[in-house]
Amino acid sequence: MHDAIVVGGGLVGMATAYHLVRAGVKTLLIDRADRGRATDAGAGILSPETNSRDSDAWFDFAVDAVNYYPTLLQWLQVEQDGHTGYAQCGKLVVAVSADELEPFEGARRRIFARQKRRGLPAPEDLHDIAPSDAHELFPALGTVRRAIYSRRAARVDGRLLNRALQRAAEHHGLVIRQGSVERLVVQDPAVTGVVVDGETLAADAFAIAGGAWSPAFGAQLGVDIPVAPQRGQIIHLSLAGTDTTRWPMISAFRSHYLVPWPDSRVVVGATRETGSGFHPHATAAGVHEVLGEALRVAPGLAAAEIREIRVGLRPLTSDTMPVLGAVPGLRNTFLVTGHGPTGLTLGAYSGKIVADLMLGRDPNTDISAFALTRFLRAARPPGASAPPG
Repeated sequence: MHDAIVVGGGLVGMATAYHLVRAGVKTLLIDRADRGRATDAGAGILSPETNSRDSDAWFDFAVDAVNYYPTLLQWLQVEQDGHTGYAQCGKLVVAVSADELEPFEGARRRIFARQKRRGLPAPEDLHDIAPSDAHELFPALGTVRRAIYSRRAARVDGRLLNRALQRAAEHHGLVIRQGSVERLVVQDPAVTGVVVDGETLAADAFAIAGGAWSPAFGAQLGVDIPVAPQRGQIIHLSLAGTDTTRWPMISAFRSHYLVPWPDSRVVVGATRETGSGFHPHATAAGVHEVLGEALRVAPGLAAAEIREIRVGLRPLTSDTMPVLGAVPGLRNTFLVTGHGPTGLTLGAYSGKIVADLMLGRDPNTDISAFALTRFLRAARPPGASAPPG
């Protein structure tokens, strides 16, 4: 018997398991390794200070999450021998066309209002920048009308980070089992086990971190888990012979981005295909959208080679915020899902927070805005049988 079972091996599940075993909890992680999970396709932008769309609750949590990365990475450096792709590379927010000037000004007001309220980042780390300076930082840019520069914005490689967390967690004794959870064993007011390949596995506490697939367990838990897949298509471009090491990330105002990496690579994306269902494949329309927007902003990428197309299914909630915390009515079962397009920003810290809750610790972070009860509606009583799909 294990002390805890985590269902799902993407970033949030692996981070939850890692923090549990690091605290000495005997933990089993069950992973079906679904094709298209969001961790494997995310851009990895860590820059809440330049976010102007999401709520203050999201923003405050994201700042804590990004500030937690250095501590986590220091532990991982000692506990395993792989890279995470983490680096502070900076970020530009740009308006490149006349129709973007108005939304740019709105974003600018909100970005700098938050900066003034917090007293952070320092003015030298987040400020307006001349279009010519933006070009110097990212030579592939086209026309730039207005720009903001965040010097301390960072990025991380989701695949590398997840592997690093796995190696470190296994170093601490994590057991990983590949398979599908066929059903939960619920004896009100608790989950007592999970059934995998016909075998019942027992534990004292459970975390559901199934990403876009998490709602499959809702009926058995007596709740509705309002998460749905949102397909995101992302394209890796190669600029042979070009040193992209010092290039910053770019975001404009049509919900797309450009993320350079040191190996002459620029990642461009991404579509936000709500209602896509569980179909993690590239489409002609999606590729056209991503490349069209990339070249609108940075025409200097036109000769780049298409190295790879990745597709992920983001677990999206109706309010675009995650679902974190205990399942109402069950004393030992927790949800950590619904991070949408910001899973790599929030996911590692979300795993820590839920692990703290499972350990009976005060997480010292306000997650009330992310409770399932914010959109809870009646479902079946706990224990009602339904296949997880």
